[in-house]
Amino acid sequence: MTKRGLIAMICIAMLGGMSAASAQVRPVVEVEEEVYEYVSANNGAGPLWSYGSTCIVRIGEDVYISGLETLPDYKPLNNVRWLLFKRAQDGWELLRDGGDTHEREPCPLVAFPGGPLFLSTNPNTSKPDEYDNEAHPQVLKFLGSPLTGQYEVLVPKWNTQIRFHGHTYRSFAADGRNREFILIYNTAYDKFYWTFYNNKGEWAAQGEVDFPWGAEYPKPQPIRVCYPNVALKDRAVYFCGVSDIMEPYPEWHEFKKKLTGREWDYDFRRLFFTWSDDITSGKFHDWVEIASRDKTAGHIFPGDLWVDPSGDVHVLWNETSTDWRMRDKFFPDVKITQALNYAVVRNGEVIARRTLGIGGEGQSSETPGRGRFHVTEDGRLFVLYYVSGSDAQGNKVSENRIVEIYPDHSLGEPVKVELQHPFTSFMTATWRAGCEPSHIIDVYGTCAGKPGGTLCYARIRLTEGQ
Repeated sequence: MTKRGLIAMICIAMLGGMSAASAQVRPVVEVEEEVYEYVSANNGAGPLWSYGSTCIVRIGEDVYISGLETLPDYKPLNNVRWLLFKRAQDGWELLRDGGDTHEREPCPLVAFPGGPLFLSTNPNTSKPDEYDNEAHPQVLKFLGSPLTGQYEVLVPKWNTQIRFHGHTYRSFAADGRNREFILIYNTAYDKFYWTFYNNKGEWAAQGEVDFPWGAEYPKPQPIRVCYPNVALKDRAVYFCGVSDIMEPYPEWHEFKKKLTGREWDYDFRRLFFTWSDDITSGKFHDWVEIASRDKTAGHIFPGDLWVDPSGDVHVLWNETSTDWRMRDKFFPDVKITQALNYAVVRNGEVIARRTLGIGGEGQSSETPGRGRFHVTEDGRLFVLYYVSGSDAQGNKVSENRIVEIYPDHSLGEPVKVELQHPFTSFMTATWRAGCEPSHIIDVYGTCAGKPGGTLCYARIRLTEGQ
């Protein structure tokens, strides 16, 4: 048995081998409210577009949210500025905005226990009537406890000259316990760039990682990996994202071009993973493909990532079996299904796989949507996710559920979260942003039954019992 496998067994034993015998949790909704209204910027992004990172963090009793304001005097792409909200007793208080800066994407947050809070921004030099221009990445360090809105500007250090622009596909992740963070930019099609900020307040290491090579495509090429979930723990870095390249198969490209009239159409079909044992070494392991729908023109999108005490990496993602537009012509025997899937990776090998929910042809009429991991103080692992469709009796379903994943990778019974307006797309105050494990789930996102552009918040407490 490997050392890591032994540690995993010890962790299971320490947690009491939690399986079906674990006490069922009851999610209690303590707060459910609107945060702000967003006017679409029509620039291809939006308040939740930084999917793999988060725009909500908790520091002790305080919760902060990073939002967006559309600037009417600027045309897309770079026509928004950031907003920073803090939850007060009587609602949400706007602490600060981006002033005269402008950019394209939402600005993710990380935080350390007790503070400070950090906001990743990408201000652009474009003029009001310009489509795009150079960007200059910054990290804003908000000071004080509680925060006052005052901040210090940190300018990231890189290992090479990079032309930054409005598109970043960036990741922002923190190790709260060790008070360190990493910033990653995907501005190129052949590699991503990273810079590491240590607990001495130094940009201590920088580097770049080549994307996996698609030798099997009709035209071999790098496979750009985007929308990643990134984690930093004890200076190890974990990166899991989806392929995001122009449709590589000529026959499929031509078929979709006739449908859309566009020359471009991106694939999101292959889930890739890599990791560094120590980011200060600058070395990453070879890419590992966790899941693929490349043979049936399906769709995959990353959901979340957690690294347990033994070092095993837990991965969550959504998976659609095939493109419904193409099924009848290219894959007539493939049933159209949508699933929320889970896997555990150890030393680059998948040691367990589970499907948390699946809907579609030949399956349930309830369809799982996006999900996020949540870890409690005592090390229990849960998934909060959205479900839509209809039940066995034909009644409409639109709700959030929570399910526990036990140390032996078995699943508990899903429990409905009694929200008046369930979250259809959302972020949480996650450990990957430096937040401490908790029985409180802080959720930020868009909700069913709310007007478009309404961003909402909920505080959900996990309690035991019926």
